[in-house]
Amino acid sequence: MMQKVLMYTTGYCAYCTRAEMLLKQKGVETIEKIRIDEDPAERDAMMARTGRRTVPQIYIGQTHVGGFDDLAALERAGELTPLLNQ
Repeated sequence: MMQKVLMYTTGYCAYCTRAEMLLKQKGVETIEKIRIDEDPAERDAMMARTGRRTVPQIYIGQTHVGGFDDLAALERAGELTPLLNQ
């Protein structure tokens, strides 16, 4: 069974789009998106939860992956598919 994916994002974010494309290629059908540009409280919550200020911030299940570069590094290392399918 595929893990739930949550992504903190903004209205226009090229790295968010690239992350979404990679996840879709890996078979992820649904990504829960939290728009931090529409709600300052969500930005504060993201920063408290992740310790980071930039988007995207991606969670696969309970695992904080990080941003697009972190996601792409997992893919290159062959670790993204196993994480998605835990």
